[in-house]
Amino acid sequence: MSTFQDQTLTCRDCGNQFIWTAGEQEFYAQKGFTNAPVRCPDCRKKKKAAFNQNRQMYPITCANCGKEDQVPFQPKGDRPVLCRDCFMKQRQQAA
Repeated sequence: MSTFQDQTLTCRDCGNQFIWTAGEQEFYAQKGFTNAPVRCPDCRKKKKAAFNQNRQMYPITCANCGKEDQVPFQPKGDRPVLCRDCFMKQRQQAA
């Protein structure tokens, strides 16, 4: 039995109410997050899209497969840099 219950929260940006489900609360707890979300899902998506739109990207050649890609940091050349696909594969193998 879950100790979480759906909660109605108010979005900081748009002022609309949204439901923070028990499942989402459980997910937050598993990730170690201690604060409830302050934005509704739509405003979270908009904020993330705006952040990513303004983010500078740097071209790389993947050290694993040789594919051209972009990363959100400037490689220093002291460590190998992976493309998005190889990075995700490596991350899944480590989990």
